[in-house]
Amino acid sequence: MNDTFRKHTVQLQFYATAPYPCSYLDGQLARSQVAVPSDLIDSDIYSQLVEQGFRRSGLFVYRPWCDHCQACVPVRLLVNQFVPNRTQRRVAQRNQILRVRLMELAFREEHFSLYQRYQQSRHPGGGMDQDNREQYESFVLKSNVASFLAEFLEDGVVRMVSLIDQLEDGISSVYTFFDPDLAPRSLGVYNVLWQIGLAKQLGLPYVYLGYWIKNCRKMSYKTQYQPIEGRIKGQWQLLQE
Repeated sequence: MNDTFRKHTVQLQFYATAPYPCSYLDGQLARSQVAVPSDLIDSDIYSQLVEQGFRRSGLFVYRPWCDHCQACVPVRLLVNQFVPNRTQRRVAQRNQILRVRLMELAFREEHFSLYQRYQQSRHPGGGMDQDNREQYESFVLKSNVASFLAEFLEDGVVRMVSLIDQLEDGISSVYTFFDPDLAPRSLGVYNVLWQIGLAKQLGLPYVYLGYWIKNCRKMSYKTQYQPIEGRIKGQWQLLQE
């Protein structure tokens, strides 16, 4: 254990994992710094950790901690200054038919079925395309912080589901999956726009979007939302598209 984090009587410890193949950059090895014990990380502490670049996957709270690479940049959207571009406005208009319902973290068969279809279509061979119910629940439905699901419906059919954490200074977009047959409608873009609107309704200044990686196509899109800040060398600063 090489570090500590304190709040009142709570003390977290941090450790670095062994190297493992990077999921985003071919031929690279990655490491993570993990915060433990996870059952002591409540919403207040997690908000502070996210501000320092941490994320969570289920109960696993981590941030990139690679030896020779700093490609993963934590990013957050500035909600009150965001202005959608022309393409984003078209996407919003195209998906106005969707209705959203906020829900507690609970298993629903239609969500799990949609998750499986999404993984098998968008991430074949990535491992998550073989997730069973237990693995799905551990990833999506396990949380020690203030989390909820946003269910997007069209004519009563579930088209998209988002897992969202509410923080002290914003919302954190944890994971989203959607109907792969509707890919031309850019549901992922619409989801980010909707989350910006939700943060505005809640009076929160930021939407945390995880990590931006310039040389990874599936992670580089995030700078299309402006203005956006990245945490670089311990400081949040504006990133250009």
